[in-house]
Amino acid sequence: MTAPTLGAALCRFVAVPSAAIAALVFAAMVAAALAAPWIAPQDPYDLRSVSILDNLLPPGEVAFDGTPYILGTDGQGRDMLSAMLYGLRISLLVGLASGVIALAVGTLVGLVAAFRGGWVDALLMRIVDLQLSLPTILVALILLVILGRGIENIIFALVVVQWAWFARTVRGVALVENARDYVDAARGLRLPPLRILFRHILPNCLPVLLVVATIQMAQAISLEATLSFLGLGLPPTRPSLGLLIANGFDYLQSGRWRISVLPGVVLLVLIVSVNVLGDRLRETLNPHLRG
Repeated sequence: MTAPTLGAALCRFVAVPSAAIAALVFAAMVAAALAAPWIAPQDPYDLRSVSILDNLLPPGEVAFDGTPYILGTDGQGRDMLSAMLYGLRISLLVGLASGVIALAVGTLVGLVAAFRGGWVDALLMRIVDLQLSLPTILVALILLVILGRGIENIIFALVVVQWAWFARTVRGVALVENARDYVDAARGLRLPPLRILFRHILPNCLPVLLVVATIQMAQAISLEATLSFLGLGLPPTRPSLGLLIANGFDYLQSGRWRISVLPGVVLLVLIVSVNVLGDRLRETLNPHLRG
């Protein structure tokens, strides 16, 4: 994509107010997550800085050591603002890492299936069909029950349940590109197959891949929160947004709804902003959907 084309695409992207707002919100949340160690009043992962005596403090309350809690504390005495900032870091890390790895694996499988064809295509696509036929949450739950808690394990589980979507998408786009004249010309010049795949076919698959990656990132964040809420995600010493929601669930009827609702609102805003960006990206990159 040339510079003028890229500039025109950016102008089309931000022309819709909802997309511009979603981009600003997402950028602000990423910035807040990255700056969490410097702007958070407390490190919720450091048990030495957390006191059980400060549990369930209301917003604006001051701790015994004089530390102000803007949004109050949860049942373990963690500062809610700090816990949400660090939980946001985990959600973004899990969504981005699992999305990138699944993108790499699925892209490779889809390109090989489309380029080789024959029994290779049939075998790989039957594996993809099998993966897509299984319930996503069930596969992730089984893997985490076997592997146990941990950020590496949950990223691996999310990769397993996501790669097939990329493979199916890339294979469909690559089949179209594989039949074009420029690929026939590259074969006529006896270019190496890997060069044809990665220098000619793959770049033309990137716009569609970018849209799918954005949508899958939102799904990965949502699935991680679900698994953490069920107690199979990250350990209690490293609370994510889903685990924070679960920790405050028992206090919903006691007037301390903020412990569960506040991280839930942050998670909702994050997922909605990513989905809006993905939808607008799809409309921008697809000429048939431009309004």
